[in-house]
Amino acid sequence: MSTPAPADAPLKSLPADMELVLKVIPMPADTNSNGDIFGGWVMAQVDLAGSVIPARYARGRMATVAVNEFIFKQPVRVGDILSFYAAVTRAGRTSVTVKVEVFAERIRQQGEYVKVTEAMLTYVAIDENGRPRPLADAPAG
Repeated sequence: MSTPAPADAPLKSLPADMELVLKVIPMPADTNSNGDIFGGWVMAQVDLAGSVIPARYARGRMATVAVNEFIFKQPVRVGDILSFYAAVTRAGRTSVTVKVEVFAERIRQQGEYVKVTEAMLTYVAIDENGRPRPLADAPAG
């Protein structure tokens, strides 16, 4: 019987069922007092990444209406290459819920990935008055 790999074990591949929507390298200005990347910076990047797919369906103004879940699994370090993957998990008349998974390629372990963050966010299409409006196209999911 084989022993399962630990949750923080490096991966050799990234999610095939999700779309790569953003890649970014955090810099020293993005660190907290511990020297790791500030969680608020990661949250902002996740929000940007999460909005990529819903923007295709909103075709106009939209807003983040909920952070349904946000889990920091591993620290993010200066110089990590972060890959943000997203997929629609639910689509309604005016809103889209997206799962975002963030993987770090550590600077000294190129080609190996560690999941550092995962989140679920909901975006809603809004009109010029900030009120919900129907999506221009309904996504599958």
